[in-house]
Amino acid sequence: MTTTTSRTRPEANPTPDPTPSPALRQARRKALLHWIAVHSLGVAAALFFVLPFVFVFLTSLMSDEQALTSDLTPNSWHWDNYVRVFQAEGFLTWWKNSLLYAGLGTLLVVVSSIPVAYALAKFRFRGRHLSLLLVISMMMLPPQVVIIPMYLFWAKQMDLSGTLWPLLIPMVFGDAFAVFLLRQFLLTIPNEYVEAARIDGCGEFRTLIRIVIPMAKPGIAAVALFQFFYCWNDYFGPQIYASENPGAWTLSYGLESFKGAHHTDWNLTMAATVLVMAPVILVFFFAQKAFVEGVTLTGVKG
Repeated sequence: MTTTTSRTRPEANPTPDPTPSPALRQARRKALLHWIAVHSLGVAAALFFVLPFVFVFLTSLMSDEQALTSDLTPNSWHWDNYVRVFQAEGFLTWWKNSLLYAGLGTLLVVVSSIPVAYALAKFRFRGRHLSLLLVISMMMLPPQVVIIPMYLFWAKQMDLSGTLWPLLIPMVFGDAFAVFLLRQFLLTIPNEYVEAARIDGCGEFRTLIRIVIPMAKPGIAAVALFQFFYCWNDYFGPQIYASENPGAWTLSYGLESFKGAHHTDWNLTMAATVLVMAPVILVFFFAQKAFVEGVTLTGVKG
């Protein structure tokens, strides 16, 4: 008689319940509401800053008659408004002067501030802290305090009124804010790199050029952008030194004269405003990564 042994087949794993638990649904709902709240605030803040630029841009493309109405969008797109702005008397000269002032001023400040910041960050000498204190004190000194003696010197003694040279020549000696910002960034570079370069026989100048500057590119980019924005938007300096010579005006100062000459042509005024803002926006757009990195890393060490 053959005995058949019966084997019990293992039961299949139970199918998990696809319905999430109430606690999980509540957690997901809270996460969704939090995401909506955060992004809604971000979108609202973005619209708050972007809508004025959109309004200026759309107005710049309207006709002369429509620009005086309450319309928000142009009935016909007048791109020739920008051509008319460039053809206005003096505008192209102001554009060239702004490029010269911002470009040369940025170059002078960066080149002259890097060695000073390197000395304050990596050298140990008597009076180092006092020198840093003087740099910080210069940052706190408003330019309006010394404008009268400076004007008397440049205009009466040096006879440079009506030009931009009184604004460019002092940049040869650096800028207090640029020196402080670069010094704070250079403190984040380990001293071992500098000491290793010195042991290998590099002098201080070669160490600065070959080791420090390549590692400090984000900080240098941040300083360059700050200086470029300052020079491009500077109204006070050109008003003091170049107001008597329209051939030396910059865009920031010449725009006031342009607005006075075209006070009823709001489309041309808005087009000129767009042309003044465009270089700053483009520069920041393409260099924002280096700018943010340089500002973020600055101040890690005291």
